Amino acid sequence: MAIALAPAALERARRFLAASPDALGLRFGVARTGCSGWGYVVDLAHEEKPGDAVTEQDGVRIYVDAQSQPMVDGTEIDFEQKGLNQEFVFRNPNAAAECGCGESFTTDPGKA
Repeated sequence: MAIALAPAALERARRFLAASPDALGLRFGVARTGCSGWGYVVDLAHEEKPGDAVTEQDGVRIYVDAQSQPMVDGTEIDFEQKGLNQEFVFRNPNAAAECGCGESFTTDPGKA
């Protein structure tokens, strides 16, 4: 399982974790949503669940549930600021298409 945080996302994650000292790290995965089927979910991880894959980058742990693993393996997470807007951005090699609004994606069944 390989998930990478770009420098801006790593800094943002560190700030979230510093504000929540009881968190173990980040939880990253997918949930059914949107036009294309899957949407990314990023939250604080407060426990390790059975089946989680755990990666660590520069002291930040990332927990990914078993269902999400094949759909997000290899994803780079970045954090961008555009004017007043701030958001995580996902560069996922498994995403075959995204919906027009960018809120959801679909995978190639042969890859995930």
